[in-house]
Amino acid sequence: MAADEKTEEATPRRKQKEREKGNIPRSQDMNSALALSVAIGLFIAFAPRIMEKLQNMLRYAFTNINPATINTDSLSAIVNPYFSFFTGAVFPFVVTLFLVTALVIFTQVGPMFASEKLKPKFDKLSPMNILNNAKKQLNPFEPKNLMEFAKSIAKMIAVFIAGFSVISARKDALLGLLGASPETGFAVLSSVLVQMALAICAILLLIGYIDKKYQVYEFNKSIKMTKSEVKDEWKNTEGDPQVKAKIKSAQMRFAQQKMVAAIPTADVVVTNPTHYAVAIKYDRTKSAAPLVVAKGVDYLAFKIREIAENNKIPIVENKPLAQALYKLVPVEGAIPAELYVAVAEVLAWVYNKNKSGVR
Repeated sequence: MAADEKTEEATPRRKQKEREKGNIPRSQDMNSALALSVAIGLFIAFAPRIMEKLQNMLRYAFTNINPATINTDSLSAIVNPYFSFFTGAVFPFVVTLFLVTALVIFTQVGPMFASEKLKPKFDKLSPMNILNNAKKQLNPFEPKNLMEFAKSIAKMIAVFIAGFSVISARKDALLGLLGASPETGFAVLSSVLVQMALAICAILLLIGYIDKKYQVYEFNKSIKMTKSEVKDEWKNTEGDPQVKAKIKSAQMRFAQQKMVAAIPTADVVVTNPTHYAVAIKYDRTKSAAPLVVAKGVDYLAFKIREIAENNKIPIVENKPLAQALYKLVPVEGAIPAELYVAVAEVLAWVYNKNKSGVR
């Protein structure tokens, strides 16, 4: 397998970068189907209002317009009533359609502002680039063009089947319109058209859903990464492991140096006797409980004992206490309540020893 072969799924950071550039999986078929469904649904909801306004406009036209009294010099006086009727009927429908369609598409895309898309890209205006794009668009064997052609054929077939199935199911009602009143004919035709529109919307939504899944698959495939790209991105995000190891090592050395510098200020060192060593300091004016100022095992424990001996700090051998202090108390941490008694006994022994002058 080639090292530069893109076999790895895109990381969340890579997907976020693509989104910032405005590159997200989009399904034009899904958006179109949603927009058409919203438009038909709103039209059905607004139909009574639109029909009422239309009837009022026709009633006004046939009852208030007299050709003999029309003033051709004032065109606005003639147009304004019709414009008022039209806006009253259509404007609420158009505004609601725009807002609902924008909301539906927003739910598909989510909040996104890609400033990258606003930047002018003059390289796309080069003749060679334009020619290459034209070849791709006009090439019938281009995979993308083949897919779009297949979807167009599928949509035409689906729409024809949906329309034909509705007409076939309602053919008796349609044949019964012969000789029926205009009101009855209009009601039946409206019912058939609404049923046909809903069936077509259902088919287009299904095609849009399938296309949406396909677009997501193609998008995820297009942004796949190589193993080295994933590794580099992980380094950039989390930090180079070697650098992090060096930083951690430097932090440990600094902590050890700080700890070693605090050993001469300790009141006592508790050992077990060789593997563990814990230095304790108690200053009533600074803390309510004794503090562990240094601790270590093996070599570091040996260094703690050595520094304590050089600074004439008492060393007490208490295996259980040394192990408990090492495991339970961090450096510069306070002694827990369950160890108060044992530590108090050690400190009392140290204080009595100092008072007696014993070394």
